[in-house]
Amino acid sequence: MEAPREKEHLLSLKVMRLPKSSFITTTPVLFEPRDLAGGSIIKDICPNLGLDDGMQHFSVGQLLMLPQDFGSIYLGETFSSYVSVHNDSQHVVKDILLKTDLQTSSQRLTLSGAGTPAHLELKQAECIDEVIHHEVKELGTHILVCAVFYNTQAGESMYFRKFFKFQVLKPLDVKTKFYNAEYNAIRRMVQSNEVYLEAQIQNITQSPLVMEKVLLEPTAEYKVKELNTIETNGVSNSESTFGHFTYLNPLDTRQYLYCLKAKPLPGTDKPAVIKGVSNIGKLDIVWKTSMGERGRLQTSQLQRMAPGYGDVKLNVTSIPDSITIEKPFQIKCRITSCCERTMDLKLVLNNTENGLMWLGVSGRQLGKLGPGSSMDVELTLLATIPGLQSISGLRLTDTYLKRTYEHDDVAQIFVYSEQVGA
Repeated sequence: MEAPREKEHLLSLKVMRLPKSSFITTTPVLFEPRDLAGGSIIKDICPNLGLDDGMQHFSVGQLLMLPQDFGSIYLGETFSSYVSVHNDSQHVVKDILLKTDLQTSSQRLTLSGAGTPAHLELKQAECIDEVIHHEVKELGTHILVCAVFYNTQAGESMYFRKFFKFQVLKPLDVKTKFYNAEYNAIRRMVQSNEVYLEAQIQNITQSPLVMEKVLLEPTAEYKVKELNTIETNGVSNSESTFGHFTYLNPLDTRQYLYCLKAKPLPGTDKPAVIKGVSNIGKLDIVWKTSMGERGRLQTSQLQRMAPGYGDVKLNVTSIPDSITIEKPFQIKCRITSCCERTMDLKLVLNNTENGLMWLGVSGRQLGKLGPGSSMDVELTLLATIPGLQSISGLRLTDTYLKRTYEHDDVAQIFVYSEQVGA
């Protein structure tokens, strides 16, 4: 027994992707001027290739070329497609409905046809055309599902579908690194509440990209300063550190730098103490292709592991650049509570064998320090050995719990003799 033959449909469906056109490219035909046929062949070839006079050796012509294949689709770009339903029969077709869906690995999106009234009729050689757009936000395999519903003149309901599969590729490789600010030689201060974010962005497409915008959108706990423009006399101008050329060639990498600082606590000028894993913000990247197609990519929340200070954090807020041997000098320290209880602190100064000696009373009471609070302490030292010396030997003891917190290598200072300084 033969299987029943599938009915032939009266309508046909055609789908074409709508990327930007590109310029026609050719392989230059080179001739020596003394060649017999050189001059005449060049005159005949150039008009056919769309080349201007005087640009015979340039591989890009002045004519635009329609896409020859589906091409590559990258994450963040807008997928555009032309969908056409054509009546190939000699009959009138009624109640035509075209529906397009996009199936990804995680969801199914309706692009057109939902809630749209059906076309009343379609005569011979007539067509229904639609252009659909969708911003691609997922990687991997995508399937464009086109379904056509219609009724014949005899009242029979007909239906068919077509599937178009394509891959969405990754356009940029984004890597991030965090650096905690330890010492600022210009301000002579330690700014431990500042953190620097380095974003490395690599173009992994096959064509140059014009980088329009790379911004860091911080969370509510941080404020950000962009460090990708040139400063003149401490004032930032609009000139980029990358120069006037904003394009990124294939496989090229560009590094962007941002400085983040924790916002102060409400009603105070003291920065908030952020512990553990915290969300920094998102990178918002906008680019254009060589033919003007726009793409946008936003990263997920960037997370940073705050350095572990324990219950007490000690920062050196003021220190000289260099000092003379055997002459006392002062440093200023800020002690901040990182725990949720009140502490009663005692400061002990231990001399080490690193060429620096503490001057003053060791074991003095500093008083009570509440949760999130801080206090400033001024200390005096004396250098006995020239060279680069490290400040160590600070001990803070909580008399409530009898717990001691050790702080070594909190800062470095250069010591020179008077003869060298003179």
